[in-house]
Amino acid sequence: MSKQSKELRSRTTNELRARMAELQKEQVKVNAQVATGTIPKNPYQIRNAKRTIARILTIQREQELKQALETVKKEEKAVKKPVKTGKEAKKV
Repeated sequence: MSKQSKELRSRTTNELRARMAELQKEQVKVNAQVATGTIPKNPYQIRNAKRTIARILTIQREQELKQALETVKKEEKAVKKPVKTGKEAKKV
């Protein structure tokens, strides 16, 4: 796991959303520069922004799946097997 991934995982959901919005604005800005023919300061800026956005989306999806799994486990614990009475226990 890269340093950047670890750093992103330590952030809250709102911080991740804000960072993603910031990167998307930056990406639009750089793409506009390329479209007009000017060279961006850092040619790898587009690639880095895309990769970071993908990392953020991956982390958000992992968090969603983790929460869904926890919810399912809680529901399974709530629905326990019924306690058998004396007659039912003897039949088994």
